[in-house]
Amino acid sequence: MILIDEISSISRHWDQTLTTLFKNDPGRASRFVAEGAGLRLDYSKHWLDCAVLSKLVDLLCTSDFLETRASMFAGDRINTTENRAVLHVGLRGKSTDNFTVDGAPVTPSVIQARNQAYGFAEDIRKGIFVGATGEAFTDVVNIGIGGSGLGPLTVAEALKPMIDGPKLHYVSNVDGAHLHDVLVTLDPRTTLILIASKTFTTQETMHNAAKAKQWISNVLGETAIAEHFAALSINVEAMRSFGIADTRMFRFWDWVGGRYSVWSTIGLSLMIAMGPEVFDRLLSGAREMDRHFQNAPADHNIPILMALIGIWYRNGFGLDTHAILPYEQRLHRFPAYLQQMEMESNGKRVDRAGEPLDYDTCPVIWGEPGTNGQHAFHQLLHQGTMVCPVDFILTANPINTDHESHSLLNANCLAQAEALAFGMSTDKVLEKMLADGWSRSDAIRLASHRTFPGNRPSSLIMMDALTPENLGALIAAYEHKVFTQGILWNINSYDQWGVELGKAQCNALRLGFESGDASKFSTSTQESLKWLLEKKY
Repeated sequence: MILIDEISSISRHWDQTLTTLFKNDPGRASRFVAEGAGLRLDYSKHWLDCAVLSKLVDLLCTSDFLETRASMFAGDRINTTENRAVLHVGLRGKSTDNFTVDGAPVTPSVIQARNQAYGFAEDIRKGIFVGATGEAFTDVVNIGIGGSGLGPLTVAEALKPMIDGPKLHYVSNVDGAHLHDVLVTLDPRTTLILIASKTFTTQETMHNAAKAKQWISNVLGETAIAEHFAALSINVEAMRSFGIADTRMFRFWDWVGGRYSVWSTIGLSLMIAMGPEVFDRLLSGAREMDRHFQNAPADHNIPILMALIGIWYRNGFGLDTHAILPYEQRLHRFPAYLQQMEMESNGKRVDRAGEPLDYDTCPVIWGEPGTNGQHAFHQLLHQGTMVCPVDFILTANPINTDHESHSLLNANCLAQAEALAFGMSTDKVLEKMLADGWSRSDAIRLASHRTFPGNRPSSLIMMDALTPENLGALIAAYEHKVFTQGILWNINSYDQWGVELGKAQCNALRLGFESGDASKFSTSTQESLKWLLEKKY
């Protein structure tokens, strides 16, 4: 691909360090900044100068990015392998918006579904809708996997201080321990269970849903199912077959991908726990980022800059990983959320026409909150043989914590970014060790172990506080980053065929755990199954 080749060519001539970039450009720190929708992106600590940034923006403009961005917001079927629109931006629309799919308005149905969910949530919160015994619901269990679980879980953890309704619990893993460890603490009489599955066929979700159904039935009888369950899906008949009442079916659309669905009725658990007003604020922040993404110039556009920087490192320098390090404990699930969003979207090996790629696409996305990571993997970030770009995420103000702790947290964050960028040379290490009283021989012997090479790039993504609006904007910024990178890599970011083969193999192999026959599989799998069955209690 010409664009990727250009990036590779530009990178071969790059010979500046972050130290020289700041030395030669005193105004760099104030100019390599973009702001929008309540977020501030400081990208000054990256291997960029004005000339490189200009070339990257020019390359973006020579792609079909502008046309495809317009097509996405217009509801065109840009998911070509599944022949679907990609309109999660429409999920945060207001009644005055006019989102369409194939020219047909969808905003009225989005508002209707949202209002239905809001009404149900309010009735749960007010104790109007109660369980089979007449008791109000104290707990909500959301059973779903992928975006149907990780999306609302991430938001629930981030906005935990705003939960003033029933307690939230999320079950995703088919490992029975996950469901058991949640249900063992709950009372079926006061528990509402939400089944979140776009197709209502997801293996893990439906297995756990059946077990939860039995848990309710064992105590309250089968007639209680209708009052203790609700479902979020596009498959009406499957919901009815399970026993979900029509009034407790909350639908969305096939143009909503699971990892982009938290804005839809998949967020029902959040509406119940925090109330529609808070959820509206989340949507509002995402909507502001949508506008920023559509209207801000490329060199001041947060998602575009994030995307270009990522492409620059992945295809210009062959960097294989990207770390997400929130210095905000309540964002502790955010790196995992982005793992799915980015790697399921852009972990592709063929282009939009189905031809094999001869360049790299999505890096490995990983991370943990600071300061925990400082006592774990930061050693590798600072002194390892690989270079890993970092997104640091931080807030100016704490919520429900003290300012002293928050200042210490932020000081750690800025210090880590500073140390990664500028390091400490061997000469400075020697000088410091001698000043501290080390003998010259010991200082010389140990100096290399204490040397920090620096020149490790990072972004600072800042907001005034972790509010619903800012969280919505943050999530939407990464969504649009993923979109932009997908266009530049010429891949379809909105299918996920890579998860299907494992599912099919599991369904075929499951019978082997009863019969002991895995003859259709490799000898390795046959021997593993044999061992497992021999050791089974």
